[in-house]
Amino acid sequence: MDSLHLLSLLLQYPTLELAGALGELRDRLAADKTLPADTAERLAPLIDRLSAQDIYAAQETYVELFDRGRALSLHLFEHVHGESRDRGQAMVDLRERYVAAGLDLVANELPDYLPLFLDYCSTLPEAAARDMLAEPGLVLVALASRLADRGSDYAPVLALLCDIAGVEMDEEAANSLPPPEDPETLAELDAEWEEEEIRFTSELPDPGAACPQASAMLRRMIEDHIPAGSERN
Repeated sequence: MDSLHLLSLLLQYPTLELAGALGELRDRLAADKTLPADTAERLAPLIDRLSAQDIYAAQETYVELFDRGRALSLHLFEHVHGESRDRGQAMVDLRERYVAAGLDLVANELPDYLPLFLDYCSTLPEAAARDMLAEPGLVLVALASRLADRGSDYAPVLALLCDIAGVEMDEEAANSLPPPEDPETLAELDAEWEEEEIRFTSELPDPGAACPQASAMLRRMIEDHIPAGSERN
């Protein structure tokens, strides 16, 4: 399902490269017959904002939403295993699935990163892709509900993934994974992430510098899927 690859791009850290591809991405999602007929309408607020918003503001919104705390983390196993040893084995097992599918993981991302998982699912036949996406269905439901509660324009993306996976959105399921408390101060944020990998960057991020994973995905969209030279990684 190529649509899962396109949705994975919308969940990536915003870059100038992504912003430049949003028009084509919108058209392809609207034309995809495997998606609900109202897909374009549901995703329009997010795509419109990313198209018009200053790149630094878009990046700040993304980081504040998905990276500040664990409740909205896009790392699937974070919500199931936390920092337990089970998460490590689950990572290994998922990575082996990717390798078995012929995917070479070159990005500096963990295997349970949702956009990466979606890109893997997009390589599968439609029925298998839907079944695979349903495996973390409970997490998708919880994320969709939490994003909706915050009024985020990313919420329709997660709700759409639930639709594709055939997972029902209901309050009981959404509350079955109690979210960790998000930090409210810098000290709490440091304490929560003190065991996480430290990454060094320049003082000001390059708004056009995507992570290797996002750049590769966009190149694939431009070269493999768009008529007359499109691609997807």
